[in-house]
Amino acid sequence: MLSGSSLIVATSALIGLSLAENKLWATVPIGCLYIGTLVSTFPASILMKRIGRRSGFMWGPVFGLLGALTAIVAIIYQNFLLFATGSFLVGMLNGVGHYYRFAAADISNDDYRSRAISWVLAGGVLAAFIGPNLASANRDLIAGFPFVGSYASLLVIYALSIALASRLQIPTPPKSERYGHQRPLGEIVRQPKFLVAIFSAMVAYGVMNLLMTSTPLAMAGCGHSFADTAVVIEWHLLAMYAPSFFTGNLIIRYGTVRVMGVGALVLFSSIAVNISGTSVPHFVAALILVGIGWNFLFVGATSLVTESYSSSEKAKTQGLNDLIIFSTVAFTAITSGIIHELAGWRMLNMMVLPAIALALGAISWLGFRRAQDRQEKTV
Repeated sequence: MLSGSSLIVATSALIGLSLAENKLWATVPIGCLYIGTLVSTFPASILMKRIGRRSGFMWGPVFGLLGALTAIVAIIYQNFLLFATGSFLVGMLNGVGHYYRFAAADISNDDYRSRAISWVLAGGVLAAFIGPNLASANRDLIAGFPFVGSYASLLVIYALSIALASRLQIPTPPKSERYGHQRPLGEIVRQPKFLVAIFSAMVAYGVMNLLMTSTPLAMAGCGHSFADTAVVIEWHLLAMYAPSFFTGNLIIRYGTVRVMGVGALVLFSSIAVNISGTSVPHFVAALILVGIGWNFLFVGATSLVTESYSSSEKAKTQGLNDLIIFSTVAFTAITSGIIHELAGWRMLNMMVLPAIALALGAISWLGFRRAQDRQEKTV
């Protein structure tokens, strides 16, 4: 799933730029990718509660196959709206696939849960190389139709995904999970740990996506080649997922809140690098820092949100969690091209600073609250 997403991230804005009559809408197709995720994520969670994880993970890539075929036709016939539709269908696959991390958490005990989430996300390390390299290697596979070969690669990836999902061994949800007592969703949401988790995840994904989606446009505007852009996206995706090999251990050793706080500080540093220059090394360094900051914040937030619900409540809580997150992702993807075109790369970076500051403040508040609770229990 992530290999397909990384391929689309590396190519979508550039294809949108060539197909759109108004260049302001260049990032709309990648926004449609996240709208597809947004539309499917809550229904996918409820559906998998009924039919099980394996069946859900097998059906998801079918939408990916349809989306890849639609995108290929759109590029051949130079149809912007059809290309956006293809991205939307691939997004529906992602709405299902993002529950892999929760599936790992569900079958793990409390001590291993954060590491299980990290290990699943560590699959993105391979995706960081597979997606952009497939996009670059197959860009001109079909003469006269740039990127058609890239999207044809997705057909192989999603077929493989179905085959792998068919081998998953995850128990069907028991009756106690499907029909057990549930608190009202509003009561779950009002928990401080849920509020901080969801806001931190929104900032992590929103800031990361805004910068990542705009980077190909910014690099093209600075005269850098697509090969350079593919390398930057590759390093960014590697930085997003490589820390997953140890993020879970850091959470166990230092605590969720501290790791999330460090993630917010790393995001601050990425903005400083982006503002300081527009050479290829600047883009590489900044996107690496964005990836690391995202990983610490997002893995921490996912681990934190798993503490806020019982087994019978997890489907609706996980569904709401991802619905809110991907609303933010869809919004930032659609608006990133507009902001970049109207305000420029430097101003786009400046605009995300208040959100990062608010996230850091919320994390610090939760840490202080938890420290007070521990003191009271000790007394």
